Amino acid sequence: MAIKLLDNMDERNDPPRPLLEHLMALRDMLIFGAVAWTICAIIAAVASPYILTWLKSPAAASEDMLQGLDLTSGFTTAMSISLWGGTAIAFPFIVYALLRFIFPALTKREKVILLSILLFGTGFFLVGVGVAYAKTLPVVVSAFQTINSWVGLPVTTIRIEGYISIVLKTIIAFGLVFQLPLIIFVLGWFGIVSSKALKEKRRISIVCCFFISMFLTPPDPMSQLMMAIPLCLLYEVAIWAVWLKEKSSRSE
Repeated sequence: MAIKLLDNMDERNDPPRPLLEHLMALRDMLIFGAVAWTICAIIAAVASPYILTWLKSPAAASEDMLQGLDLTSGFTTAMSISLWGGTAIAFPFIVYALLRFIFPALTKREKVILLSILLFGTGFFLVGVGVAYAKTLPVVVSAFQTINSWVGLPVTTIRIEGYISIVLKTIIAFGLVFQLPLIIFVLGWFGIVSSKALKEKRRISIVCCFFISMFLTPPDPMSQLMMAIPLCLLYEVAIWAVWLKEKSSRSE
């Protein structure tokens, strides 16, 4: 199938469809996405004890301090895991439904480009999640505990709801911001930005990276640095990627 998709790259192998058929395809896409999300949310809810164990891991030595202090703590935590976990698990199915809807309107070349963007986007998202989970969150927990001790308010019990909120927000924020080089590369691909312009705006971009990190991470300098520095490096990667695309276009 991959070889077939690469043949006649500018050909549309799907005939035009009437409006009613498009509306039915849109309906089927929405139903498929809603059903997939519901099923995945239920699966995440059933597996919430195991997912919670995974989410508690970055707390390391503080794990024994994580406690549910309200009667509804277990239900609230399970619901959060169900909503966020269901969305993450259902994402490939939702993308599949979306692709089925828009692919008939694309040429084979556009299909290859879109699939490549989705593939790399997923990869960057997983890298961001991995960095947040393995590197950033343990530092965040340790930094907050250090601040608590310095202020003179040692914490012996941590509300599980607050902890899960910090973990989920940090993981998702890192996953999303790691899409930066891909977004810039797509803009460069369509000629909206150039490598020269990106280089000229480097200083402003560095400031923006730290500004974004300040809002997307917990309020401690260490976690902000651990997001801002990779963002700056990814911006440099994007500059080189756009430059290579421009160089290949000039040589054609």
